[in-house]
Amino acid sequence: MKAISVVQWLIVPVLLLVGGGAGFILGRRLERQATEAQIGSVRGYVAQLREDAQRDAEARKREILLAAKEEALRSRNDLEREIRDRRAELQRMEKRLLQKEESLDRKLESLERREEALGRREAELQRLQQEAQDVLQARRQELEKISGLTAEQGKQMLLDELRHELEHESAILVKESEAAAKAEAEKKAREIISLAIQRCAADHTAETTVSVVALPNDEMKGRIIGREGRNIRTLETLTGVDLIIDDTPEAVILSGFDPVRREVARLALERLVTDGRIHPARIEEMVAKAQKEVDTAIREAGEQALLETGVTGIHPELVRLLGRMKYRTSYGQNVLKHSLEVAHLAAVMAAELGADTALAKRAGLLHDIGKAVDHEIEGQHALIGADLARRYRENPAVVHCIAAHHGDEEPHSVEAVLVAAADAISASRPGARRETLEAYVKRLEKLEAIADSFEGVEKSFAIQAGREIRIMVKPERVDDTMAPKMARDIVKRIESELEYPGQIKVTVIRETRAVDYAK
Repeated sequence: MKAISVVQWLIVPVLLLVGGGAGFILGRRLERQATEAQIGSVRGYVAQLREDAQRDAEARKREILLAAKEEALRSRNDLEREIRDRRAELQRMEKRLLQKEESLDRKLESLERREEALGRREAELQRLQQEAQDVLQARRQELEKISGLTAEQGKQMLLDELRHELEHESAILVKESEAAAKAEAEKKAREIISLAIQRCAADHTAETTVSVVALPNDEMKGRIIGREGRNIRTLETLTGVDLIIDDTPEAVILSGFDPVRREVARLALERLVTDGRIHPARIEEMVAKAQKEVDTAIREAGEQALLETGVTGIHPELVRLLGRMKYRTSYGQNVLKHSLEVAHLAAVMAAELGADTALAKRAGLLHDIGKAVDHEIEGQHALIGADLARRYRENPAVVHCIAAHHGDEEPHSVEAVLVAAADAISASRPGARRETLEAYVKRLEKLEAIADSFEGVEKSFAIQAGREIRIMVKPERVDDTMAPKMARDIVKRIESELEYPGQIKVTVIRETRAVDYAK
């Protein structure tokens, strides 16, 4: 029983395995047949689709060919039409070119005819010119023979006559122009200047380069000199001023070109004389105190000048330089007082003319600021003052007025001209300035020499202390129309060659005499 059971168990799997394999084979065959049937069906469908696509493609191809033929036909028609239009346009252009060519041919023929006519005229003109030159040469030779002068001499004579006539006419024009200008401007100028002078009256005191210190007695001179001259040497060394102790009773003279140093020495010496203790240590102490006092006085003088004129906003260094001008003189005139007067005069004239009053007053106050340092810096005080004002950031208009008040620059503003005029008014006032006798005599001699150097001058006389020169001319050499021109030429020479305060009046006098004798 056990053996049968084992066999049964072995047969059953084998049978199952054999049955499964047969079934698998049968299933695969059936599946293959179904797949082949599907493939055949798909192939038939694909073939049908291919036939349909070919038919559609043929139809589309025919449509495209038809459209392309229509487009080509349309383009051909457009091209033919454009060609026809171009051909017509070319024909029109060709016609116009032919017409222009014919016109140019006609013009060319006309020009050729004109050139021929011009050639004939030019030949005729040359012939006429040659004949005219021959006639002119013959007449010139005849004139030279009759007059006894060459052509160059005759030409020079004519030029001289023309030059004389031109000078005569120019002198007449100058005289008429000056008369017309003076008639309008002189009255107004006199009114403005006289009003400015009336409204500004300043005192003038003559100052020199020496100061005198009064002494209580002559014994003080020995104490000032000191043992072996040590006191006077100390004082001169510290102040830079020369002490002159001579036979002048009860007085010591201080001499120096720097007025500030001279003032320091004067104050120190007066303190020493009052104190009575005079020795080197005491001298040093008094000089130091006097220096501080003078510095304070300089600052106060500058501030007082600003207060008096109402000018504000000036750099402190310029205020100090303004105060230093209190101890500076020019031709004996105090420079600070002169500057104050110029400021007031310029402001008054600016107000009358409608110009900038504040600018004129400020420029007038600072116009001589260069004189505060002109003994330390080389150059004209006007240019030095302009550099100082520019350095301390003054208004460029003020700088220009300072630089132009003596003609070192050409004035470009009304205020610059007014400052120069106010400076001349203040300086030329009688008694305002003075100069040394030697310089005065040399100036008068130079003034007369300039006038005598002109042709036709018989004699010249400098009068009114050199502020006027009268010139006698020879009446046969200088007529009435040439006299104004000569006066103007002399003025230009004086302005360019001579230095003088104020202004100089030039008067040219021509005398006409009629003489006859009764027999």
